[in-house]
Amino acid sequence: MDNVGIVVESLDEAISFFEEIGLKLEGRTVVEGDWVGRITNLAGHHAEIAMMVTPDGHSRLEISKFLAPTAISDHRTAPVNSLGYLRVMFAVEDIDEMVSRLTKRGAQLVGEVVQYEDSYRLCYIRGTEGILIGLAEQLNNK
Repeated sequence: MDNVGIVVESLDEAISFFEEIGLKLEGRTVVEGDWVGRITNLAGHHAEIAMMVTPDGHSRLEISKFLAPTAISDHRTAPVNSLGYLRVMFAVEDIDEMVSRLTKRGAQLVGEVVQYEDSYRLCYIRGTEGILIGLAEQLNNK
């Protein structure tokens, strides 16, 4: 996998939020023109994108803010059993500390932090702009 893409209204807020999780900004640019419109099948495609990379350098998150055409659909607050994109899950070292940091930034815990057997502690949060994010703390590394 090369990356996962998420569309947002505020690129700056999304970058800041994902930096809090531990991702680093790899680059930021504007994409537009016939070539990108042919990929996405959107005439007049004009977007600002930021590429975020995980601390291990193996995974990337592409965050896009469409300048044209404007967004026509919004599924950020859809329930977790909705069809389509569900969430991106990040491995964290201390889930309680991460949830505390993110809720101070406005994130909301969807349910609760739960433990799966002796393997993981897991939760879903709604982060910046209501984006659903999963957090996973592996227990057998401790």
